[in-house]
Amino acid sequence: MSNQLQSTTSQGTLGMRQKVYANFVEISKYPERDIYQYDVVVMPERGEFKKLPPPAYMRSVFDAAMGEHRQGKLKGIVMVYDSRKIAYAPERVCGAKETLELEVSYKEDGRAEKYVIRLREAAVVNTKILTEFIRGRGGIEVGEIQAALNALDLAIGSVLHLEMVGFNRSFFTREQSLATTGGLELWRGFSFSVRPGMDRLYLNVNTAVTAMYTAGSLLDGLVRVVGVREPSMLRGRLTRDGVRDMGDVVKYLRGLQVYCSHRGLRGKHKFSVRGTTARALDQESFDWEDPSRPGRTENVTVAEYYLRRYNIKLNFPFLPGITDRRRSVFPIEFCSVAENQRFKGSLNERQTGDMVKFACQQPSKNMDRIVDILKKRQLGSSAIVQSFGLSLPSRLTEVESRVLAAPAIEYGSGQRQQQQQRQQRQQRQQQQQQQQQQQQQQQLAVAFEPHGGAWDMRGKQVKRPGDELKYWAVLVLAGKSQAPEGAVQSFVTALVSGCRQCGYHIEEHRPPITYGNASADIAREMAAALRGIRSPAGAKPQLLLVVLPTTSLQVYQAVKHCAYRTLGIHTQCMQSKHVRRPNAQYCANLCLKINAKLGGVNQALLQSGLQEVLRGKPTLFMGCDVTHPAPGEQHRPSIASVVGSTNLEASRYAATLVQLPSRQELVGKLQEVVVRHLKLFHRATAVKPRRIVFYRDGVSETQFTQVRDRELIEIQRACASLETGYRPEITFLAVLKCHNTRFFPMGRDGDRTGNCVPGTVVDRSVTMPGLTDFYLFSHAAIQGTSRPTHYYVLHDDAQFSADAIQQLTYSLCYTYAICTRSVSLVPPVYYAHRVAARARCHLLDMGVGFEEAGSETSSASTAAVGAAIPGIATKIIKVSADLDAEMYFM
Repeated sequence: MSNQLQSTTSQGTLGMRQKVYANFVEISKYPERDIYQYDVVVMPERGEFKKLPPPAYMRSVFDAAMGEHRQGKLKGIVMVYDSRKIAYAPERVCGAKETLELEVSYKEDGRAEKYVIRLREAAVVNTKILTEFIRGRGGIEVGEIQAALNALDLAIGSVLHLEMVGFNRSFFTREQSLATTGGLELWRGFSFSVRPGMDRLYLNVNTAVTAMYTAGSLLDGLVRVVGVREPSMLRGRLTRDGVRDMGDVVKYLRGLQVYCSHRGLRGKHKFSVRGTTARALDQESFDWEDPSRPGRTENVTVAEYYLRRYNIKLNFPFLPGITDRRRSVFPIEFCSVAENQRFKGSLNERQTGDMVKFACQQPSKNMDRIVDILKKRQLGSSAIVQSFGLSLPSRLTEVESRVLAAPAIEYGSGQRQQQQQRQQRQQRQQQQQQQQQQQQQQQLAVAFEPHGGAWDMRGKQVKRPGDELKYWAVLVLAGKSQAPEGAVQSFVTALVSGCRQCGYHIEEHRPPITYGNASADIAREMAAALRGIRSPAGAKPQLLLVVLPTTSLQVYQAVKHCAYRTLGIHTQCMQSKHVRRPNAQYCANLCLKINAKLGGVNQALLQSGLQEVLRGKPTLFMGCDVTHPAPGEQHRPSIASVVGSTNLEASRYAATLVQLPSRQELVGKLQEVVVRHLKLFHRATAVKPRRIVFYRDGVSETQFTQVRDRELIEIQRACASLETGYRPEITFLAVLKCHNTRFFPMGRDGDRTGNCVPGTVVDRSVTMPGLTDFYLFSHAAIQGTSRPTHYYVLHDDAQFSADAIQQLTYSLCYTYAICTRSVSLVPPVYYAHRVAARARCHLLDMGVGFEEAGSETSSASTAAVGAAIPGIATKIIKVSADLDAEMYFM
């Protein structure tokens, strides 16, 4: 296996050409010389840090040292620092094997501390490698240019840190901020990063938003978190036992930096919150020796201590105190939240809604903000930027794009064109003529080409209905006041009618309706509902429609866990609010989900078009993603989800879940997984795949070679293990959704939201040198600024042309089973995301929690491949045999 990625610069030609703006600024000049990397150790004058201070503090100490020593020991040389352990300089500041020590006194909040900074040369970064890379000279991996890119990123970031609050490569300001619930506020900002392009180096600039703590009174913040009107209403709700059941409070306090200040203290005491006391301060006690009574120790409450020691009577003694890592106790009323702190926890539903609205801006407004920040900051005129040899204009780059044609989609033979329906209604002719028209309509092609990336089910029927629904039941976990039995039956009637119109038949029109308790044993409630189904001996229940009382994730996960692992039955969950007001569109959406679960096909690509791209070769499409535990949950496993198509038209998929050691990115047992999907494909089609197209999500560019080589070998071994000489063509693509590249249409070339139209593809200028990669807008944006998906072809036995792989990927995006829209992500990966989201349901009995599966799962992870935390076995997670090969995850 070659250590290098497949090197080609193939570009497509199909589609209408048009220019778009990219959020890239061409770096017209950059250094082609050595940059010096230094290891940085910051130490207190006495002792050492048990834990490094926050990055902002470390940067301030470093900047103070630079200001004090630049014209002395540093010989006027500029240095830029990553706030932890690395710094870069455009020239040597000391001998290659020497250690330079800088002493500095840094004052914060009235307290001065002395530090020693030790600098030692760690590496020499030759930026000429950037020129070789962007010109496509072979043999250079993305990881090899990372140090040079990091140095240039830090040079630019150091300028932005002077006026904005920075976190890694993102920088924010409180201007135009928005207060949200829970003691938080939303800030706008930008991300900046240097990116290689085709024969060019660029600065990528994108808008960003983040959640920040609202600075000020901690007491006021907790009032907002808990959602009460005044501090007195916090009584009994913040003690340690109470906090355990208040996730928002725990998330808010975890790691929060606060100041404590009262008249008994000199200046302010700053610390990170560790937790709260178990009891209120008028009950929490400790042994104390009163200075006025030396030698006498007595047990006093914290409230009594403050009264006797500082003559301060607490206003809120019924509240707990907060503790630091030394377990010192501080009254909440004396504490204030420090400024410029980013909230690292997950947002609740209300906060998420505010974030979405806050971040959602028209493309033209986002582009204007990017242009405006470039003009305001004038990065190219900065002395720091110039010292590193960079020259930056302030205008966005124009790149060429193409708009691919939408594929033809097939529905069932009941499909009618609206125009033909109108003609049929208008014509009032003799019976013979009407019969002729009906015969002609039956002969009409059932395929059509969507416009604008969206369509509806009016006049259409599913391409192939699944198993006829005979044995099913309804379980209502909401109360009868929320979902009266008459309303439930009326909804069932509407659902049966809606499914019939969509071409799917439900034979049992009056399934048994059972009411259950959402707080009880869900497995028992589901089993009781299933016992009410009237079915002959040996016939298994097909579906349980579950009406949920709320959007509670806990109840939903319990239902799915029982269905997947115990009962082996398809479930369809819905909110009780839909029972009272059933509408045709909602029922049609449920129909698509039910039909997919019960073996049907809702829509498919016109086979003549698909097979033309595939050159008639049976093809197994696979998608893979890895989701990791939430931060701080290293004892919990990562989960790999793999899906594979099970028919020739790539419209049905089966799924496999693999438990991995925590934070591991490489998919263990992939050979076994691929063997399973090859067998499922053969069992369903009676042919062996002659080609495998594998879409891999969740890896960064620096991991491409390792992931591709390791996983490609596993795929090849899987094929060889089934039959000697069996070597289907393998095409391996990486998929990145979490990136900061945006494109803006010119003039009137955009859609109604101002975004690039579906089918827009960019495969030049700002793409990766030496690779076949492309950005694809495969969906129509509903609101905000659309983000394209970035596809990289890392290996290609099939030798697809750029046009073929782009058109194939785009066409597949019209086959997502439960959507009458083209989707933003190729369906094999989209399905893998859904399966990853269901992982928490599979492992409910283990209490496993995961990062949100979706566009931002493991693709946001930049941890090195193989940097897994040991102790968790790699194993395939089994589902019930009755669901094993079905699309239960829809």
